[in-house]
Amino acid sequence: MLSEYVLEMRNITKTFPGVKALDDVTLKVRHGTVHSLMGENGAGKSTLMKCLFGIYGLDSGEIILEGEKVSFAGPVDALRSHVSMVHQELNQVLDRNIMENVWLGRFPMKGLFVDHQKMYQDTKEIFDDLQIPVDPRAKTGSLQVAQRQMVEIAKAVSYDSKVIVMDEPTSSLTENEVEHLFHIIGRLRERGVSIIYISHKMEEILRISDDVTVMRDGRWVATKPKEELTSEKIIQMMVGRELKERYPKRDTKSGEVILKVENLSSLTPAFKDVNFELRKGEILGISGLVGAGRTEVLETMFGIRAKGSGTITFRGKTVENKTPQEAMKNGFAMLTEERRQNGIFADLSVSFNCIIANLDIYKKHGLLNNALIDKEVQETIEKIHVKTSSPKEKIGNLSGGNQQKVILGRWLLTNPEILLLDEPTRGIDVGAKYEIYQLMNELVAEGKSIIMVSSEMPELFGVCDRIMVMSNGHFSGIFDAKEVTQYQIMEASAKFI
Repeated sequence: MLSEYVLEMRNITKTFPGVKALDDVTLKVRHGTVHSLMGENGAGKSTLMKCLFGIYGLDSGEIILEGEKVSFAGPVDALRSHVSMVHQELNQVLDRNIMENVWLGRFPMKGLFVDHQKMYQDTKEIFDDLQIPVDPRAKTGSLQVAQRQMVEIAKAVSYDSKVIVMDEPTSSLTENEVEHLFHIIGRLRERGVSIIYISHKMEEILRISDDVTVMRDGRWVATKPKEELTSEKIIQMMVGRELKERYPKRDTKSGEVILKVENLSSLTPAFKDVNFELRKGEILGISGLVGAGRTEVLETMFGIRAKGSGTITFRGKTVENKTPQEAMKNGFAMLTEERRQNGIFADLSVSFNCIIANLDIYKKHGLLNNALIDKEVQETIEKIHVKTSSPKEKIGNLSGGNQQKVILGRWLLTNPEILLLDEPTRGIDVGAKYEIYQLMNELVAEGKSIIMVSSEMPELFGVCDRIMVMSNGHFSGIFDAKEVTQYQIMEASAKFI
């Protein structure tokens, strides 16, 4: 008799030195359903999935797949059993083409040689089926983050998966891309594929889930059908308390114009003739569809990308910001979208990741002043509420929200006046988001100014003073966040310029 569940993780316990990461957790996933897994950062979701994929061994408990007890030796073993995962932090070989990334480690062979034609046809067949408009022969590094995410989903499908884990799959997608992803998920569900969907976005969870499991502090809290839940109920289960407001109120108002960007264009054709002003103590949001040029504007302002033309005027003085070092000297700081790829040193300590942008301050006679470092790192950890056992702990061991807070703390130690934040709450839970919003409010209250790129419309409305919209690499409009409607933002985003 076929079991009701395709996957059962029963009474899973996992302990690390000094920390009980999972305490008697049970997860049961039904055939052909979307089962959402929710909890604050640090709740144990990632640890539970690492136990499923054999990355961590179990202290106790068992895993049942289609009625049979299994124990995977590692991710490759899980893939052979048709259990796959789409990771939030993409891990692809960017200088190789897309089809090679999809079939890496299992290239189709023709005698002693790779059969490139078959690889192309097999990839194109999957892409066509999932309606992914990407050339399999294109270089992976040429894709936008959203497109790379879709490639990873296609790769998971290529294993003929019975269970696919999706970890924050929409964290860097705009609304159109999210709709496409939900269409793909719907097709997979119709074929009997089960999806374990990890996300912090309430609207998504309540829209696509069949069942929802909530974890807190390494323990199972509840599993309920979607119909019995509301955003408020989920948040209360996640944080163990009622969180009435998702966006903290801010009393301070912005002041005089301190930054002018005039006719700014990138050297590459990413964006052209962008104009806007930033006021002291203001949070300016940037909205737009994938490919609109939002990230590229921030990277050009910070000297990561070469400027083609235009001027940046800060406090009445023209600044070039040809390199990130020059931008930092001019009072700029930037938090990048891909924190694992270019934001953190995963194998190094929280302390190192905190001070790396400001090392010269801590040098005395060519040596680092460890006492000063320890003092300022500890103060930063306390100020921004980083959950870590020690400043010496590897930052890679922290939850995504805590990693993001450490990176913010790094930039605060440089005492910037302009913060450029690219998707600052991507992939972090509602509680950690709230803390980051509070920190942003404190910074603008101190007179700092923030430009924030976000793909989450409610976040832009809830946090920003004004919202600038980009479309096809051009400025498309700027609106008061308290007066504009979602329709107006989407209309400006879709404008063909």
